This record gives sequence, structure tokens and C-alpha cells, in this order.
Amino acid sequence: MKRLMVMLSMVAVVLFATHALSADKEAISKNVDEVVAAINGGKGAASFTPDAYTPYAFIMEAEGKLIVHPTLAGKDLKVEGPPIYEAIKAATPQGAWVNYVWKEKEKNTYIKRTNNNLIVGSGY
Repeated sequence: MKRLMVMLSMVAVVLFATHALSADKEAISKNVDEVVAAINGGKGAASFTPDAYTPYAFIMEAEGKLIVHPTLAGKDLKVEGPPIYEAIKAATPQGAWVNYVWKEKEKNTYIKRTNNNLIVGSGY
């Protein structure tokens, strides 16, 4: 009986975590889609703040310069984080999830291109 309770508890944790990640993914993609729509509508990329969203959002030029980021704004992601740049440079106007490893942690980031070729992303 004790074994059954442990197994049921583990299943509940996995189901809860899966549901939470699904909800997070929906919220993250919604945030990125909103930023892209605003930029496509004429709002300047530099007017966004990264911490207006949870998790933070970033905006990058296609060549790698970060326009909006909590700690790396103005820096070149090709230099500061080559694995990240390699993963997110493939962004499309339709949006996509990409995975990469950064500082020994797997990251999942939703990325999307604007009409003027900026890349907007957010993830966990």
C-alpha cells in the first residue's frame, strides 16, 4: 500500500509539472507574439523593458546585437553566448521553440522574427 501511495504521488507530481510547463509555454509564446505584433505595428524595439514579462523577453538584431535584455543589452550575443546565438538565429516569422544548453542547464526558448528582421524571444 505504501508503495502504491509513493507511485501515485510521483505520477501526480509529473502531471502537475507537465501542466505547469504547458501553461508556461502558452504564456511565454503569447508574450513574444505580443511584442512582435507591437514592433510590426510600429513600436520601437528599444521602448520595451525585459522585465515587463515573466520570464524576461529579449530583442536582438539578426546579426547578434541585443537591443533588450536584462544584463546584456548593447552586447553581441555571438561573442557573449555563441550557443544561444546559434540556436536562436534560426527564428522565423511563424515562431518556434528551440533548446540549447547554457551554463550546464538546458534552456527552452520561444523565438520569433519581426517584419524588420529582429528576433524576439523568451523562455525558461
